[in-house]
Amino acid sequence: MQYVRIGILVVLAVLSLAAGAAKLSMAEQEVSFFASVGLSRPWLIPLGIVQVTGTVLAVFPRLRQAGAWVIGSGFALSTIILFMSGNSIFGAVSMVPVVLAVIIAVSYRRGTARR
Repeated sequence: MQYVRIGILVVLAVLSLAAGAAKLSMAEQEVSFFASVGLSRPWLIPLGIVQVTGTVLAVFPRLRQAGAWVIGSGFALSTIILFMSGNSIFGAVSMVPVVLAVIIAVSYRRGTARR
């Protein structure tokens, strides 16, 4: 079971890193999407930092719980923005990483996951 948790966390970390890097590099698609919901370029930087930070924290065994919470928070913010844009189907699908990150974080909190 531990390998499944680590596997899920690795997938979440890679997704979070990719999403954060796209925001920090001001990828045109990200800029356009944020503009469509009324958020300017400066909003990309804090969200990108949150997503990259979650990945960095998840690398270290003692910080994996915090990393999972940060990754989940970053995905939750992105999901809220998706719903704000009116894209409810993609928003609903984007809740899957949020739920998985919370499950991983809670499993570390309960002590059921070995560090």
